[in-house]
Amino acid sequence: MESELKDLNSKQLKSTASSDDGGSAKDDRPLLKPDAADNIQELEKKFAPYVRNDVYGTMGRGELPLAEKFLIGIAMVTLLPIRVVLAMTVLVIYYLICRVCTLFSAPNRGEDEQEDYAHMGGWRRSVVVVTGRFLSRVMLFVLGFYWITETFRILDVQEKSENEAKNQSKDEDEAKDQDEESGRPGAIISNHVSYLDILYHMSSSFPSFVAKRSVAKLPLVGLISKCLGCVYVQRESKSSDFKGVSGVVTERVREAHRDKSAPMMMLFPVPGLVTIADFMFIFNFIAEGTTTNGDYLLPFKTGAFLARAPVLPVILRYPYQRFSPAWDSISGARHVFFLLCQFVNHIEVTSLPVYHPSQQEKDDPKLYAENVRRLMASERNLILSDIGLAEKRIYHAALNGNNSLPSVLHQKDD
Repeated sequence: MESELKDLNSKQLKSTASSDDGGSAKDDRPLLKPDAADNIQELEKKFAPYVRNDVYGTMGRGELPLAEKFLIGIAMVTLLPIRVVLAMTVLVIYYLICRVCTLFSAPNRGEDEQEDYAHMGGWRRSVVVVTGRFLSRVMLFVLGFYWITETFRILDVQEKSENEAKNQSKDEDEAKDQDEESGRPGAIISNHVSYLDILYHMSSSFPSFVAKRSVAKLPLVGLISKCLGCVYVQRESKSSDFKGVSGVVTERVREAHRDKSAPMMMLFPVPGLVTIADFMFIFNFIAEGTTTNGDYLLPFKTGAFLARAPVLPVILRYPYQRFSPAWDSISGARHVFFLLCQFVNHIEVTSLPVYHPSQQEKDDPKLYAENVRRLMASERNLILSDIGLAEKRIYHAALNGNNSLPSVLHQKDD
C-alpha cells in the first residue's frame, strides 16, 4: 500500500511542479483536470467500492448535461427550502418528545462514561420508540423516499433449523437452548451505503448504534442518541478503551437476545465507525464511516459476532437514475444538496432469516462473520472486496490532491 501512495505522491508532485513553472494557481480539484484522466482510471480500478457511477461523476463534480442543471435549478427554489424546513421541524419535534419523556428520569450510567435512556420502562419508552419510528419514516418521506420496497426471506428458515439440528446433539437441555435461540436476534447486521441507512433502521426496528462520544454533547442530537441507547466510543482513543467498548457492545447484544424489552444493536461490521449523527445533516455533522457505492461488501469486523448470539442480516440498495444516494467519494455537504434536489429517491431492503451460528461459528467469530458476509453477498449479488477504511482515506486524499498521503496510514482504522 505504501508503494501505491508513493506512486500517487510522485505523480501529484510532478503535476504541482509543472503548474508552479507556469505560474498558475493551485487547482482545488487536481485529479479532475483533463490531463489526470489516467490517474482517475487507475484509482478507480484500485478503489472500485468507493467509485461514484452516477450522472454527477467523481466526487459529484462531473460535467452535468444542460437538462440536469435545469432540474437542479428548479429544485433549488422549490424542493430544497421546503425539505430543509420540514426536516428541521421533524427533528425539533422528536427532540421535544424525547425531552418530555426523559424529564425527572436519570439516565442509565455504565462504565466508560456510557449513559442512555434506552432502558426506560413504561409509557415513556413506548412513546420514544413509537414516535421515533414514525418520525424517522416521515423524515425519509421528506427526503424523497416515498416508497420503500421491502423483501423478507423466510422460506429457508425451516431448512436452516433442520440442518442445525443434524449437526447438534438432541438431548432435552440443548433442545431447550435451541428453542430459546430461535427467537429474537441480538443484533442487526447491515451493509453500509449511506447515512440514510440510519433513518431506515430507526423507522424499521429502532435499534441502538455505536456513536462518537462527542455526539452525546451535540444540541438536539445528543439527547436523541441517548434515547436510542447509543454506545459511545472515542475514535482516536487507545486500544484499551476500544476493548472496553467492545465488551459493552457484546453485552448489549447478549442482553437484546435474552430480553425482548432491551433494544437491539444495529451494527455495520465493516471497518470504520458509523455514528447516529450521520443523518443529522442540518448541523453539518456528517461523520466518516466506511460507506461504499452499494455494489460491494467490505470485510466484516468480528465485534458484532463475539456475543455468539443470532443476528439478523439486512441488505440495503439505493436504485437511481440520476443521483446515487450512496455516500462514497462525494463530500457530505455536496451529497446532501444533491439529495434534497432530487425529486424522488428509492430504497430496496432485503431482510434475511435470522442467522443462528453453529458451534464452530460460535467458537470462531471470524468464521461466523465471514459466513454471514458471504450469505449477504450471494443474496443480492454484491461483490466481495478486501479493502477498508484506510484505502478509502487514500482514495479521498488522492482525489483531493493531498500531497501527504502516507499520513492517512497513521490514522486509526476503527
